[in-house]
Amino acid sequence: MKLNYFKSRLFLRYMSSYLLILLIPLICLTLLIYRNAVTNLRAEIEQSHLNQLTQAETIVNSHMKQLGNISSYAAYDERLARYRVNDPYFVLDANEALKLYKATSPIIEEMYLYYRGDTKIFSTEGMNSLEVFAETFKFRNWSADAIVGDLNGLQHATMRPADLFNRKPGFDQSMLAYLMPITPNSPTPHGTLMYVIRESELTGLIDTILGNYQGSSYIVSPEGQILASKSNREAPLTADELQGLVGLTPGIHNLKLSGVDHSVVSVRSSQNGWQYVTLMPSAQFFGNVLHIRSVIILLFSAVVVLGGVFALLLARRQYHPIFSLLEYANTRFKAEQPTSDAPAPGNELERIRSALEEYGDRVDLQEPYARNHLLLMLLRHGNVSRLPAKLLQTLDLSFERSRHFVMLIGRKDGDAAPEPAIEWQTMQQLLFEVEFPEYEARIYSVELPRPDQIALIASFNALPGMEEQRQLHGIVQAAHDHLHDIYQLHPVIGVGACYDSPDRLNQSFIEACSAYETRLAPGGTISYFSKLSASGDEACWLPKNVLLTLDQSLKLGNREVAEQTVREAVDYLQQPGLSVKFVRYMSLDLINTIVKTALEAGVAHVGAKLPAPDSFASLDELYRHCLQLVGHVCDQVEWKEEKEAHSLMDQIITYIDEHYMDHTLSLEEISYKYSISMSYFSRSFKETVGINFVQYIWKKRMAAVITDLTTTSDPLKDIIQRVGYHDAPSFIRRFKKETGHTPIQYRKLFSGGEG
Repeated sequence: MKLNYFKSRLFLRYMSSYLLILLIPLICLTLLIYRNAVTNLRAEIEQSHLNQLTQAETIVNSHMKQLGNISSYAAYDERLARYRVNDPYFVLDANEALKLYKATSPIIEEMYLYYRGDTKIFSTEGMNSLEVFAETFKFRNWSADAIVGDLNGLQHATMRPADLFNRKPGFDQSMLAYLMPITPNSPTPHGTLMYVIRESELTGLIDTILGNYQGSSYIVSPEGQILASKSNREAPLTADELQGLVGLTPGIHNLKLSGVDHSVVSVRSSQNGWQYVTLMPSAQFFGNVLHIRSVIILLFSAVVVLGGVFALLLARRQYHPIFSLLEYANTRFKAEQPTSDAPAPGNELERIRSALEEYGDRVDLQEPYARNHLLLMLLRHGNVSRLPAKLLQTLDLSFERSRHFVMLIGRKDGDAAPEPAIEWQTMQQLLFEVEFPEYEARIYSVELPRPDQIALIASFNALPGMEEQRQLHGIVQAAHDHLHDIYQLHPVIGVGACYDSPDRLNQSFIEACSAYETRLAPGGTISYFSKLSASGDEACWLPKNVLLTLDQSLKLGNREVAEQTVREAVDYLQQPGLSVKFVRYMSLDLINTIVKTALEAGVAHVGAKLPAPDSFASLDELYRHCLQLVGHVCDQVEWKEEKEAHSLMDQIITYIDEHYMDHTLSLEEISYKYSISMSYFSRSFKETVGINFVQYIWKKRMAAVITDLTTTSDPLKDIIQRVGYHDAPSFIRRFKKETGHTPIQYRKLFSGGEG
C-alpha cells in the first residue's frame, strides 16, 4: 500500500512539532541578532552625532569667543575712536581697521560699528547715516526702528535668530545679527558692534552631522529661540515640540514628535548656554540595516528550508513504525481497516491503542486456554525443560522448585447433588495458582477433557527437618482442605509419586490416575500411588504399582511412560533369586496386562501383534516384543481418541446447526450435554471449524437473517427474535458494522422484489 504521508494528521503533527522546535528558537535568535545589530548601530550613530555636536559646539564657541575678542580690541582701538571715525581725515583708517577685524573671523559676513546717540554707522564699506542704513539694511522680522533701538539700548551681547536679509533688491539671504556692546561687560557701553553672519556658516557645522539621514539640526538660544536650523523633515516641529527641546538635558534621548519616535541628541554650551540638537526618526536605524536584514532573511530562509527537509525526514522516520503498527492492527482486525490507501482520518495512535486493547482482551481471554493446554501437554508428555523459558514466563508458569508430583481430583462417588459444570470450571480457574507457604509449595490446576476431573501439579522445596512423604501428605491435605473450605467440595484425590524433575510429570500423572482408579476403600477421599499394595506374593509377581502404571499409560496412549514402565518390569525380572519358571509366568503377566488394557481400550487387531508363548528366548526379546505391542496399543489409542473427538465434534456441530436459533444455546450447555470441559470443547471446536463458537453462531444467524430479509417481507423484529436475538438494537449495530448497511437498507438493496 502506497502511503501518502500528508493525508495523515498525526504525520502533519509530527512535522509541525519539529518545525516549531526549529522555528521558535530560530525566530528568537534571528530577532535577537537583528535587534542587537539595530541597537548597536543606533548606539554608534547616536554616539557619532553626540561627538559631532560636541565638536560643532566647540567650533562655534571658539568663533563666538573670537567675536568677543574682536569687540574688546575694537573698543580700545584708537583708530576706531568716536572722534576719529567722524573725522574725514581719519575715516579711512577706521575703515581699514574694521576690514582687518573682519578678516580675522571666517564667519563674519559684514561688521558695523555704531556709537550710541550718533546719526551715523560705520562698516567696512564706509560710513552711512542711520536713515540710509535703515533703508538698505532690511530684515524681514527686524524693523528699522527695532534695529536702531537695539543698537542704542543693548547692555549684553545678543544673537538675533536667523532672518531673511535683503541687501540688494530681489536677493534675500538668511543672516544672523550678533550685537556686542562696547566696551564689553561695561555697565555703560558707549557703542555697539554688530556682526552679520550667514546662517549657513553655523548650519554648515551641524549640516554634516546627520549625513544621509533625514532629520533636523538646531542651535537654540537659552531663551528658547532657534538661532539656526537645518531640516529635511517633511513636517516642521510645532511650537510646543520646539519648546520641549529647550529643556532637554545634554545627552541622548528618545522622544515622540508628531507621533513618530525620534532619536534626539543634545549638547549645551557652557560658554554661552546655547543648545545644539539633532533629531532623527528612529525607523531609519532599521532601514540602515537593510543589508543586514537581507542577509538574515536569506540565512533564515535557508535554515527554514533545510529544517523543513530534516523535519520531513524525522517525521517520516517517526511515523513509519506507527504506520507499520497501524497496518498490522488493520490486518489483524479487519473491521477497522481503512478502505483507501491513505490512513483514515483521526489519530493513528488512538486506533492502534484500541486495536491493542482489543488484542489484549483476546489474549486475556485465550491465555487461560493456552496455559491449560500447555499444562495438559506436560501431563501427557512431560519434557518441561524443552519448553522456551519465555513461553513459561508469558504464561506465568514456574517449575524452579526441586520436587514435583501430580494429584488427580474428581467428584466424590455417590454425591446426590454434584456440582454444576459451570461452577466446577469456575473453581478450576480460581484454583489455577495456589501457594502453601508453610510447605513452600505452589500448585497449578489443569482442566482435563472429562468435565468432572481436574489435575493439580504441585512443586515444592524440601523443608529442613521434615520427611519428604510427610511434606507431600501435608500438601495434599492442604489442597483437600482448601477445596473443602473454600469451594465446599468433597473431592476424591489420587496422588502420583514425587520426582525431582518436572520432565517426569507425565509419569506422576499416570500414577495419580492409577491411584484414583484403584482406591484402597470405596468412597475413600485420598489415595497415594506409593501405598498401593501388591496382590499375592510380592516375591513371585511383578509389583502392582508397575502393572497399574503400565495399564494407565496405555489407556492414556502415553507411549513414553508405557515404554519406561516395561523397562522397569524387565529390570525387575532380572533381579537375582527368581527362577526361570517364575520369570516366564511373570512375563506372561506383563503381556497379559498389555493385552487386557488394549482390549478394554477397544484396540482392534491386538491378537495379531501377540508373540508366541515360546518366542521369548531371552528377556531382551521379551522387552522388544513388549515395546512393539505397547507402540501398537498407544498408536491405536491415540487414533481412537482422535476419531472419537472428531466424531464428537461432528455430533456437536450437527447439534449446533439444528439449534443455533435457540437463544439458550451456549458453550456451557453443550459442554454439560456432551460431558466435556468448556475449555476443551472451545479449543477443539476452533481447531475443527477454524473459528470460535460465538463467531460460528453469529455467522449462522446472520445467514438466516439475510435469507429472511431478501426472501420474505416479515418484520425485522420478528426475524431477529426468530434467529435467537432479543436485543434488536445491538444486532442492528453489529449487522451494519458487518455489511455496511442496516437490515432495512440491505433488504431494499438486495431483496428479490427489487431485483
